[in-house]
Amino acid sequence: MNILYNELILSDCQTFFTHNGIDIFNKKFVQALKFHKEGLAAVCDERGWYHIDMNGKALYPQRYERSFGFYEGKASVTRQHYCYHIDINGKRCYANNYDWCGNYQEGRCTVRNAEKMYFHIDLNGKPCYPEKYQYAGDYKDGFAVVKSLDGTCKHINRNGKSLNDKAFKDLGIFHKGIANTKDSQGWFHTDMRGNALYENRFLQVEVFYNGFALVEDFNGQKLIINEKGETILNF
Repeated sequence: MNILYNELILSDCQTFFTHNGIDIFNKKFVQALKFHKEGLAAVCDERGWYHIDMNGKALYPQRYERSFGFYEGKASVTRQHYCYHIDINGKRCYANNYDWCGNYQEGRCTVRNAEKMYFHIDLNGKPCYPEKYQYAGDYKDGFAVVKSLDGTCKHINRNGKSLNDKAFKDLGIFHKGIANTKDSQGWFHTDMRGNALYENRFLQVEVFYNGFALVEDFNGQKLIINEKGETILNF
């Protein structure tokens, strides 16, 4: 089949795939997820979840309680209430089981262990650092947000080291070097040194989009601000 993975379109009901508006496999699934760039998709039939290739053929015979898309050549699956990753041949990537697994991003994956603690593992399934957290998010541009046991949030690098030794009440990933940040006064934006871009605080903020961000003040007013925190529009 000489087509691209993104030309196989998942139906609105998420039970079959089409190409140029035509049912490509002549088959309905209990549920399906879209194809990823590896040319593979997670689907579910009456026996359980598995993965298919772009010809609609199963990659392996086993079924899972749940399977998700491939990221960096690995997919998260659940069997007997345990989670781990498999490769594109359906083989386990490592021996450890987890209560939950995320998706690999930048060679790192966030997981939750039996003690309900979060951390990141590398491509071999080994912890990237000794610390455990209340929560750990995906890596983006070399950094991830983690929530420490004291309830504060910070950015860590790929080896688990703090980026700037600053902690906040809440925190987002970096978008073009700027992060959504919350302290005791409200939401604002910080740079990679953890410094505020401006003095104002807001009820909520979105990321900057080409130099401007949508925010909401404590009166419920929607504003557009620039990177200096100056109001450009309000509505």
